[in-house]
Amino acid sequence: MTFKTTMLKKISLLILLVFGLTSTIQAQKKTKVFKLESYGVLPDQRENSAPLLEAALKKIKSEMVTADSVVIQFKKGRYDFHTDGAVRREYYISNHDQDNPKIVGIELEGFKNITIDGNGSDLIFHGRMLPLALIENNNVKIKNLSIDFEKPHIAQVKVVKNDTIAGSIIFETAPWVTYTIKDSIFYNAGEGWEMQPIAGIAFEEQTKRIVYNSGDIAVGTTGVSELSPGLIKAHHWKNSKLIPGTVVAMRSYHRPTPGIFIHKGENINFENVKVHYAEGMGLLAQLTENISLDGFEVALRGKDDPRYFTTQADATHFSSCKGVITSTDGLYEGMMDDAINIHGTYLKLLKKVDAHTVIAKYMHHQAYGFDWGYAGDSVQFIKSKTMDLWDHKNTIVSITPVRTTKNEPIKEFRIEFAEDLGNEIDPANFDIGIENLTWTPSVIFTGNTIRNNRARGALFSTPKPTLIANNLFDHTSGCAILLCGDSNGWYETGASTDVTIRDNKFVNALTSMYQFTSAIISIYPEIPDLGNQTSYFHSGIRIENNEFETFDHPILYAKSVNGLIFKNNTVITNQEYPPFHSNTNAILFERVLNAEVTDNTLNGKTIDLLNRE
Repeated sequence: MTFKTTMLKKISLLILLVFGLTSTIQAQKKTKVFKLESYGVLPDQRENSAPLLEAALKKIKSEMVTADSVVIQFKKGRYDFHTDGAVRREYYISNHDQDNPKIVGIELEGFKNITIDGNGSDLIFHGRMLPLALIENNNVKIKNLSIDFEKPHIAQVKVVKNDTIAGSIIFETAPWVTYTIKDSIFYNAGEGWEMQPIAGIAFEEQTKRIVYNSGDIAVGTTGVSELSPGLIKAHHWKNSKLIPGTVVAMRSYHRPTPGIFIHKGENINFENVKVHYAEGMGLLAQLTENISLDGFEVALRGKDDPRYFTTQADATHFSSCKGVITSTDGLYEGMMDDAINIHGTYLKLLKKVDAHTVIAKYMHHQAYGFDWGYAGDSVQFIKSKTMDLWDHKNTIVSITPVRTTKNEPIKEFRIEFAEDLGNEIDPANFDIGIENLTWTPSVIFTGNTIRNNRARGALFSTPKPTLIANNLFDHTSGCAILLCGDSNGWYETGASTDVTIRDNKFVNALTSMYQFTSAIISIYPEIPDLGNQTSYFHSGIRIENNEFETFDHPILYAKSVNGLIFKNNTVITNQEYPPFHSNTNAILFERVLNAEVTDNTLNGKTIDLLNRE
């Protein structure tokens, strides 16, 4: 490199730095700060902040100039939100119950270039609410706040006595639980709601880990009697694993709303935001481009929190998003499902109208009512039974909802494509799914801790580059990582083609059995007819330099993969629990091509872990 070239590079770098600094200063000069206390939204009043904040946001929006960069600040403290006076909205939220209207605590709609700074505030919700909805926003940051509910819809109880011979259990309710007993049935109750728990998750009292090999359990909420306030005898509850001291989160399977709902946004960022409880997922985003989570938590309130659970379902969930999804330095614990799930949604092809036009439909009861695609989007087609993809890709020319009235939620679409579909792509020949390739994201999932949760750790289903690195998966009760894809039941797309899993640590994952959990890392597309599959579903998967501490055998399971590397990984066995999994192979492949399994160690010894039977 010449002296002149070096100097030119230095000058160019200096210009860029000066320009960046100037831009930053200009941006700072244009930033306008609105303090919510000036609009009557004050902390620690124990009054209903919902209508006050709604009025303040409307006023602030009217005072904003389009070019403004705006910061809206809470004064640090506690803010309570009740259903009375809160806005009602019709939202169709992916992977949630499609009941409407939703009662919304805070709605941000149509904002641009704003930051909501909570200054460490606690937002406490009451009843059954959607705490925070972000609708069609651009360049929005939420930071320094937490979301919680005064009375969660999960009833936490502790086992006091377990008579396994008589088949009865005495339990005590946590201090914050309000309950009623009617006709010998236990109901958990709160502001404007009441429900009978029908299932439970059992936690070890001291560690807050889910009880080994327990999974979802039945709970004794029918045939109960009150021995004294807060002390209940379940006369027909038999489970030998529930030793005295065991804490049980008694729950239903309802998931009406997430803690945070993001719809049709662009450049949405979260920094130091915590969700301590939500009746659905912690955060659900759909049809949004570019989302970053920096230090995001779905977590307990520290080690002294008396609760053992967080959200009713996934910590975070991203449906039909695009751009880049980033989660860095997060904490996900105690939730009743996965830490993160990223996917699109297959439509089922119902009818071929002509060579360019089809009728297609949302199939899962928790996924409908929102847009699926737009003119110009790229799509591909899949045979549902074998999960074989056609090489034929196509482009949407037009897509129109098929419904009798505008008030009817969207379930079906009439879609016209740019190119002839050919004779084979016809629902008369096969069950066919359609995947929208445009609405698929790249993923960066790094530096996160996932622990003590139900079901699985992290799920990724996207053809774009996916990096899973430097994370700790600690006692996830199902598998730690799942690469899936299903055009038959969940209808969640799709094929992963560029996945790197490196430098992660896995500690005693897979302590219970759940769907698709065949190993700590499970590559498990749902393929009803694997024997007649002619191609491969997933490809381009690299698993390198990870550390597995495990009490059981299965480390990696893979099905229908072309191109898989498992290299330089360390496996260390322990005796924390007895092995129980039906899969006794460290590595088990079904229909896998071009696999490299090399330089892995088991208890310090280099060994071929692959089952080659």
